[in-house]
Amino acid sequence: MTPGLQFPDGAGFAFTVMDDTDVATVENVRPVYRLLESLGMRTTKTVWAVGCEEGSENFSLSETMDDPHYRDFVLDLHVRGFEIAFHGATMETSRRERTARALERLGGLLGAPPRVHANHSFNRENVYWGAGRLDDPALRLLYGTVLRHGARLYEGHRPGSPYWWGDLCVEQIEYVRNLTFSEINLQRVNPSMPYRDPNRPYVRWWFSATDAEDVREFNDLLRPENQERLAAEGGVCIVATHFGKGFGAGGQPHPETRRLLELLARRHGWFPPVGELLDWLRARHNGDGLPAGEWHRMQWRWARDLLLRVVKRRLRPRQ
Repeated sequence: MTPGLQFPDGAGFAFTVMDDTDVATVENVRPVYRLLESLGMRTTKTVWAVGCEEGSENFSLSETMDDPHYRDFVLDLHVRGFEIAFHGATMETSRRERTARALERLGGLLGAPPRVHANHSFNRENVYWGAGRLDDPALRLLYGTVLRHGARLYEGHRPGSPYWWGDLCVEQIEYVRNLTFSEINLQRVNPSMPYRDPNRPYVRWWFSATDAEDVREFNDLLRPENQERLAAEGGVCIVATHFGKGFGAGGQPHPETRRLLELLARRHGWFPPVGELLDWLRARHNGDGLPAGEWHRMQWRWARDLLLRVVKRRLRPRQ
């Protein structure tokens, strides 16, 4: 763990959120964004820049930038200081033409290309996804066969593929999310973040995140004892979550989420968007690589955390 980080304005830790747009609508995410703004927190929201003409079995209720009221909401967030990021062109697999059109459209609306990207689900245009995000042979085999996330399934980084957009990614996107963990303080897991990977040249910089799939996992992550440890350790937390999954209903944020975020805001923390936080961390690194030992530990910690999360989700009672 990197000791002695001196955060802006004398803050004792850094915290932000990357909200993936899966199942998001204005109605179900606006309450939590209004809460974050009132607390002085500016976070990052991914979007789908175009609609999905072919439809989607799992994400059909999601809104995209083709929906005028959602587009207006997103652009208003942008004006208010929230960061808008890329989650692929739309909710299902996109060929190069649709990805290029989505990037051009989003860049035009925002005034500049999105700086941060997260791959989405099983979309075939994902870059270095599935087993292709790993180097450990045992983990690649496990992830590719048992979990059906083979490296060859994803082709966004493969020139000549109809799903290829690696050149656009490295040209326009600065940071791409990779492994996620259950640890609230990412300095314990990936102190070299953000990092470059010469074996994956179509991504400029990679970063890690703390996984919290929905409101229940988010609230569990932000329980007071975890907040206290994050602050005591002078840590860094980037939560990967989905504000569309239970965070807002009836125009109000989830009451426990409100309580926990208000508690966090009273601590002396720094609450920037993801891109700003990664810029700051990058400026304080002596190099841009990822030590081999750190990367080995990260892969196995990721696999362990993923397995435990899957088991826990299957065992928890339905609401």
